[in-house]
Amino acid sequence: MKILVTGAAGFIGYHLVKRLIREGHTIIGLDNINDYYSTDLKYARLRDAGILKEKIDNSFELVKSEIFNNYSFLKLDITDLKNLDTLFAKEKFDQVIHLAAQAGVRYSIENPHSYVQSNLVGFVNMLECCRHHKVDHLVYASSSSVYGDSSIVPFSEKQQVDTPVSLYAATKKSNELMAYTYSHLYDLPTTGLRFFTVYGPWGRPDMAPMLFASAIQKGESINVFNNGEMERDFTYIDDIVEGVFKIANKLPDGSPKAEIYNIGNSKPVNLMTFIHGLEKVMGREATKKFMPMQDGDVKITYADTSKLVAAVNYKPSTELNDGLVKFIDWYKEYNIHNDR
Repeated sequence: MKILVTGAAGFIGYHLVKRLIREGHTIIGLDNINDYYSTDLKYARLRDAGILKEKIDNSFELVKSEIFNNYSFLKLDITDLKNLDTLFAKEKFDQVIHLAAQAGVRYSIENPHSYVQSNLVGFVNMLECCRHHKVDHLVYASSSSVYGDSSIVPFSEKQQVDTPVSLYAATKKSNELMAYTYSHLYDLPTTGLRFFTVYGPWGRPDMAPMLFASAIQKGESINVFNNGEMERDFTYIDDIVEGVFKIANKLPDGSPKAEIYNIGNSKPVNLMTFIHGLEKVMGREATKKFMPMQDGDVKITYADTSKLVAAVNYKPSTELNDGLVKFIDWYKEYNIHNDR
């Protein structure tokens, strides 16, 4: 099967590409490698999959992996409809897994236009290309943020999600609506995946696990919002990737062919418990700076995964401590390597 993975230099995209490569699929990764966070980390992820920075340019040429003969990469922005359409016409993808997006809840308050371009314009471009080039299945990343600050837990796909508390969440809800419309109008099979607080090796440096680990390692203070009175459904990256893999192989039932699934660990953890877990694994105590609730934040995320289990008989299961050990082992090795 030939599969396009957008956001291939990103956290989840990097891991998913390697999972799909192992299955023997022909993979083309796509990413614009923007500077929302360190491009060094993005290029390091690509290098780990055999895509060398010095071979990446803006010439619309695929870069072949030096490690995997079934993986190629293209630097391209999903807002570039002309070149995106050319890529689809040439490669004739069987499946698209669309992970590229402008991420970050707080950043969406400061830079709304980047979210409109990437998450709305870019998503419509992806839908149009999948429609016109007869892609068998479009799987795309949504987010637990669509549930807003709901007090009804665990979060179920049956709940109304009409009250987003950040522009990022609003764009993800919009993606779900647009995908449903394309499934209805054009019979395009679409599946949206609501991810819950993903963490693990190669993670994003703007998210709490990396921010906390970096501060603890350097002896700097960490910002603990809402005085630590928050809970997050921390989900280990391998569990997320396995869920995406299984769902990608299941076409939506019914009419229209549009589905939504939660992928989360279903075990909300208090923020202070998470911090204490990090401290234990790292062998150092964090200096904590307690802060008020931030705009766009929510008090709890908690996934009901019964629909996922019923569909593909899969449920994330990595215990927090096990995930933290793997994350910190990678974090130390990565930083030692990059400090040389």
